[in-house]
Amino acid sequence: MGLGALSLASLLDPVHSLGALRVSTGPDTLPHFIPRVKRVIYLFQSGGPSQLELFDEKPLLQKMRGQELPESVRKGQRLTGMTSGQTSLPLAGSIYKFSNHGQSGANISELLPYTAQIADELCIVKSMYTEAINHDPAITFIQTGSQLPGRPSIGSWLNYGLGSDNENLPAFVVLVTKNKFGQPLYSRLWGNGFLPSRHQGVQFRSGKDAVLYLNDPPGLSRQSRRQQLDDLKRLQELQLAKVEDPEIEARIAQYEMAYRMQTSVPEVMDTSDEPDYIYDMYGQDAREPGTYAANCLLARKLAERDVKFIQLYHQGWDQHGDLPRAIKNQCRETDQASAALVMDLKQRGLLEDTLVIWGGEFGRTNYSQGKLTDTDYGRDHHPKCFSIWMAGAGVKKGFSYGQTDEFGYNVLENPVHVHDFQATLLHLLGIDHERFIYKFQGRRYRLTDVHGDVVKELLA
Repeated sequence: MGLGALSLASLLDPVHSLGALRVSTGPDTLPHFIPRVKRVIYLFQSGGPSQLELFDEKPLLQKMRGQELPESVRKGQRLTGMTSGQTSLPLAGSIYKFSNHGQSGANISELLPYTAQIADELCIVKSMYTEAINHDPAITFIQTGSQLPGRPSIGSWLNYGLGSDNENLPAFVVLVTKNKFGQPLYSRLWGNGFLPSRHQGVQFRSGKDAVLYLNDPPGLSRQSRRQQLDDLKRLQELQLAKVEDPEIEARIAQYEMAYRMQTSVPEVMDTSDEPDYIYDMYGQDAREPGTYAANCLLARKLAERDVKFIQLYHQGWDQHGDLPRAIKNQCRETDQASAALVMDLKQRGLLEDTLVIWGGEFGRTNYSQGKLTDTDYGRDHHPKCFSIWMAGAGVKKGFSYGQTDEFGYNVLENPVHVHDFQATLLHLLGIDHERFIYKFQGRRYRLTDVHGDVVKELLA
């Protein structure tokens, strides 16, 4: 009965019955243990949101406003070229107020009124840190585990290791907010690196062609396309038998996925049947395709269809000057939709096995870059401490972890390195990060490189 049931299940639903069982390079079968998380939605805030304006209140900075950053606090730490030449590093407290929210008493800025409403769902980490002080290496580091380009992204690692739960959509989908400016986002951030190319992220765009080069040319029927693909597959299989290049197998798989996506992608991109109360929940921007709010709504639809890793990118957080005005605009664009996504997932029962992550690549300095006034200041890059939040499966609710010093410059308690964060994420997905490896050019690689520890205190 056991073998018969397994055989029947594989025929009726091969993706869900067998798709989760994958083998990585080496003897291990994935997942290594029962996962707490089935899918991930990563809301990446590109540019480095200021933790001092959002989640890490520091009253001392207001009391010492305009005074010099003490050398005993800085301890000779590296500065970027943008402030290393400043003759003065005046401390700048946030002009925005903080208050406690929910039963957890989470301390959240007035800039995030909607996020404050879900305070008891959040697991806020205030003690993140990284070695990278500039944008490109820092974004590359948190997305791929290395400051140098060429490594697989998180989504590609998961696609490779865990496979897909939906045979008609990619396991790894990327959504980028349209018409936003800031630090450039390169496709290698969702690239496959040295993994087979079928594991790279697929970017969905707003507009007529959600996926580039997906649609058939005018005059080509569906039947003709199917026949063309069948003939092409036979030719590719002949070439595969001759040269044994695994990329040929990847190419065959990508052509077949593209064929299935011709019907599945238009359907998932269409939000016209969403009721008005959903648009009201996400905000008016949700009616405009390509906005952050619209992409959050799409992320929920992709989660409903069991897409494994959904990556959103939102630029514009690099506020070296005019920070009070600029960060207010950024929060207006992102706060309501981010909170709505968590609430929407919860009301549909999806938050029980979905992990939502919100955060950037590093934090901002406690001193002002440029001239400090009563109403204006800027903040430079600061890798030594920043904040992120998570919500959903596997993490503690209404929980704040880690502490920075009273100046908001160094981690005081429970530091969480980028590789610790990545190790914890993999753990929630049922993966031991030290065993999840891929051998390339004679070396064994992993997302967490050669270190990283699971932060067990964050686990529910």
